[in-house]
Amino acid sequence: MPAYIVFMRDRMKDPAEFEKYMAAVPGTLEGHPVRPLAIYGKLEMLEGAPIEGAVIAEFESYEAALAWYRSPAYQKAVQHRFKAGDYRVFVLQGL
Repeated sequence: MPAYIVFMRDRMKDPAEFEKYMAAVPGTLEGHPVRPLAIYGKLEMLEGAPIEGAVIAEFESYEAALAWYRSPAYQKAVQHRFKAGDYRVFVLQGL
C-alpha cells in the first residue's frame, strides 16, 4: 500500500539554505524508491491558512516513507531545510 510524504512550506527564511537542502536531497534517495508527484508547482489555496509551496512524494509503503525520512542521510540534509523555512510535514498512508 503506497504512502505519501507531504511538505508544506509556510514561509521561506533563507534561500541559500534551501538551495543546499535541494542539492542534498537527491543523494538521500539512493536505495529508497520514490515517485515525486508534485514539486513546488502552481498552487491555489482553497481552504485553510495560506502556504508558499508544497511537495508530494509517493513511497512504496508507510514504512518505506518513514525509513527514508528517518535515514541518517536525510536527517543530515533536513538540517538545511530547518534553517531555510517554516514547514509542516506529514506522512499519509494511501489506498
